[in-house]
Amino acid sequence: MNISRPFINRPIATLLLMISLLLIGVLAYRLLPVSALPQIDYPTIQVYTRYPGSAPNVTSTSVTAPLERQFGQMAGLQKMQSTSADGASIITLQFELTTSLDEAEQEVQAAINAAMALLPSELPYPPVYSKVNPADTAVLTLALTSDELPMTRVQQLAETRLAQKISQMEGVGLVSISGGQRPAVRVAVNTGALQQAGLTLTDVESAIQHANINAPKGSLDGRFLSYAIGANDQLTDAAEFRQLVITWHQGQALYLGDIAEVSDSAEDIRQSALDNATPAILISIQRQPGANVIATVDRIRTSLPALTQTLPTSVKLHVINDRTETIRASVADVQWELLLAIILVVLVIRLFLRSWRTTVIPAITVPLSLLGTLAVAYTLGFSLNNLTLMALTVAAGFVVDDAIVMIENISRHTQQGMSLREATLRGAGQIGFTIISLSVSLIAVMIPLLFMGDVVGRLFREFALTLSAAIVVSAVLTLTLTPVMCMKLLPSHGEPPSFSIFQRLHSGYDKMLNRVISHQKLVLLSVIITTIVTIATLIFLPKGFFPQQDTRLLEGVMVAPPGTTFSNMQQLQQTLSELILHDHSVAKLSSSLGVMQTNPAINQGSLLIQLKSAQTTSDETASVIARLQQKVARELPALRLYLRPVQDLTLDARSGGSAYSLGVSSTDNAELHYWTPLIINMILTQTPFRDVYSMAQQQAPQLQLDIDRTRAASLGITVKDIDDALYAAFGQSQISTLYTDLSQYHVVLSASIHTADVKQMVNQLHIASSDGVPVPLASVVTIKQGQAPLMLFRQGQFPYADIGFNLAPGYSLGDAISAINQMKKQLALPAAVQLHFEGAAEDMAASTNSQLTLMCAAIIVVYLMLGMLYESFIHPLTILSTLPSAALGALLALGLSGKQFDVISLIGIVLLIGIVMKNAIMMIDFAIALERERHLSPQQAIKQACQQRFRPILMTTLAALLGAVPLAFGSGIGSELRQPLGIAIIGGLLVSQLLTLFSTPVFYLWLHRAEAALARRI
Repeated sequence: MNISRPFINRPIATLLLMISLLLIGVLAYRLLPVSALPQIDYPTIQVYTRYPGSAPNVTSTSVTAPLERQFGQMAGLQKMQSTSADGASIITLQFELTTSLDEAEQEVQAAINAAMALLPSELPYPPVYSKVNPADTAVLTLALTSDELPMTRVQQLAETRLAQKISQMEGVGLVSISGGQRPAVRVAVNTGALQQAGLTLTDVESAIQHANINAPKGSLDGRFLSYAIGANDQLTDAAEFRQLVITWHQGQALYLGDIAEVSDSAEDIRQSALDNATPAILISIQRQPGANVIATVDRIRTSLPALTQTLPTSVKLHVINDRTETIRASVADVQWELLLAIILVVLVIRLFLRSWRTTVIPAITVPLSLLGTLAVAYTLGFSLNNLTLMALTVAAGFVVDDAIVMIENISRHTQQGMSLREATLRGAGQIGFTIISLSVSLIAVMIPLLFMGDVVGRLFREFALTLSAAIVVSAVLTLTLTPVMCMKLLPSHGEPPSFSIFQRLHSGYDKMLNRVISHQKLVLLSVIITTIVTIATLIFLPKGFFPQQDTRLLEGVMVAPPGTTFSNMQQLQQTLSELILHDHSVAKLSSSLGVMQTNPAINQGSLLIQLKSAQTTSDETASVIARLQQKVARELPALRLYLRPVQDLTLDARSGGSAYSLGVSSTDNAELHYWTPLIINMILTQTPFRDVYSMAQQQAPQLQLDIDRTRAASLGITVKDIDDALYAAFGQSQISTLYTDLSQYHVVLSASIHTADVKQMVNQLHIASSDGVPVPLASVVTIKQGQAPLMLFRQGQFPYADIGFNLAPGYSLGDAISAINQMKKQLALPAAVQLHFEGAAEDMAASTNSQLTLMCAAIIVVYLMLGMLYESFIHPLTILSTLPSAALGALLALGLSGKQFDVISLIGIVLLIGIVMKNAIMMIDFAIALERERHLSPQQAIKQACQQRFRPILMTTLAALLGAVPLAFGSGIGSELRQPLGIAIIGGLLVSQLLTLFSTPVFYLWLHRAEAALARRI
């Protein structure tokens, strides 16, 4: 059956069909969304609860634990981590990859509703959740500054005119405001004046609450009209609160302003943000898991001019970080590499075919194949990202193989004197099965990738399907358009003579082939040695999970000693910002302090550093990080700075300055506190690690109050009275609400005590006894100074410690994993203590077995497909014998270029399985046909097949190799992802080409004899 005959007979219809494919492909290219990588985000939701003034242990038991118990019952929950800090509870819920984020959201909301009855009644706000991975860097960061307006007013504008509008846009997961200058009326009560008046803080709190009311008052009907009732029952600003009468003292009104400093200020005075070194309100926008980054940012940026018009002219709004700039640049770079690959492939075809007319055929079919593939990608809902474009770039190198095989076969018939039409019909008919075999073998390699359910499978599903689509489209074009173009464009007298270099190569190959066939045992031995060396190389090659990208964007944390006051943190923040901005490689910087969703501790601040482009400075990101850390260690010894490059692929649910993390968990809190420092100290002695830190073991200063319950009871004072007094004085308690048309604000009560002695601050408080007389708090409590955990961490409702780390220069993630596994054996941890990897390290450890499974599955699937095509158990083994040399070449190339063996290079080797098999298939398929049709002996058939297929094999190999050259040697943004793939393909093709041209015929003969011997025995 000649599949190509109908198309050869109807060339105009074929041409119009291809024009249709061209138009559809161009349209698909314009419509395809752009992203950095395929969307493989774990469905993640973060729940944040504010509880001002609450110590970590109180937050943990009263807020975090009740919520965790409800969340733990949700279906599909894969991991639950919580942080209980001073005044805040943060719970991160990570669901299985197959879970719908919308369904998870419904379950989370239901769990929060169920837990509300168990939460403290004095929570200022109910728990709020965000559909966002906290480890994801903001896709867009905006800064609002003003030289005229106070930051409280700027914050109000950010909330009411920007954040609400942006959060409603499609794809936006979380809009967080840093700087914390939310308007409030602050009442700082002078405890000395309060004591003289015979009052307590509870009296002041009660007076404010009863004087500031916004409640319904009803309506009444007159004779003719109905009247709504209103009153000046609500106070609106600090000036009105100062005139509030607290009580009558000695016949005179005692106003709030007499005993307290009342000011229009900020709700949380322990928050600040800087744009470079200027105070600002920062708006950080994170995308929803699964949302397209480019589309989301485009929607936001399109709306910014209109939103800016709603702001006063004194407020300046500008973008300080746009994540999509590097993503767009990366995608643009790989598009240029794709174009360069097409040009190189066409040039190598021109070099061999020696005719521009003939070269036009692959020059048309290759781009058309890729455009057709884009149409398929659009239909499947894919995006233009680094991996799909890498698939197209690689495809450009070997989809041309089909056209080459077809052109070469038709040309051979024209040289034998056939007319162009006759040669086209016969050549296309002969080669149809070979084209199908080549395509099936390549697609078979991709099949295991499609069924992998882990991160690797999700990550490369679009890659595999795009590549498979390119192979199918190429095969269709080869069987339809290519014969038609050959009939119209090939020279009727055959092709021009080969150039002298190729003739010498062909002659040398013939001579070497004869020698090799006469020394078959040596060849078989060399294949065995190659296999052994391949395994050894794989064992010793450094291993990673996913290449670290140089996005020119750093995120990190600044960590001060536990107990550092907020005012000192502000000074450190300002000094650090100026220090970093003086570095010649730094373009912009934003930083924030204070307890919030992305920053759980007061002694910790977050940073985002934009580096200058690689074209502007030659400094690599790693050297910039090292230089900044050295400067900080030298000039700010009290501060530790941890930085990491922002990555497009985020598999962790933790934010901070470390790229990787370990988790220590235990059912016994005492065991956890004993073993965690030992583990950290041992990690610090291991060479693969740097920037090792853990917030879990930090101890902060604490005042411990020992209540004399008997003495308190004798005075009619309860423990609740004591807690209420302390909370009113030091808890930043929000005691009343101010209602406005746009939002709600609070009255914040605190004590103003002018002494540097922290014990005296507590002792100066007074509590009302049962007879109403205030008594000193010191009369019923004894104060001791001690320490308590700065934060409490849990995972799966059990105590947990997180240890972050980065890799030392020259070490891989595989080295770190090996060191940890060895350390586990040395430590001999008890059964109650578990040390495990998190994030990328966890996924790499889990994917090690799946990588081996992927390789084996690819080989098995290819064997089964080829066995069915050739109706033979033996011939597929001949084709598979080419694989060890290809793997060896890829691994050697990776090692020599200083690259690690990671999932990208693994995919390169999987691709090599298909590419190098194509050469063997061209030999074996032709040899089988010669045996069957001309009744040649196996040795004669394979020798003639090698001779006649030498040129197309050389052409296809060079085409595939040159197609990978732009990937291997590209240096633009995102090249770290593409280089391992290109290097693996080039190295594998070079070595396999040198070896398999000789080993394949020997294996063919050896297995042919084995098959004959087996048949005789049967």
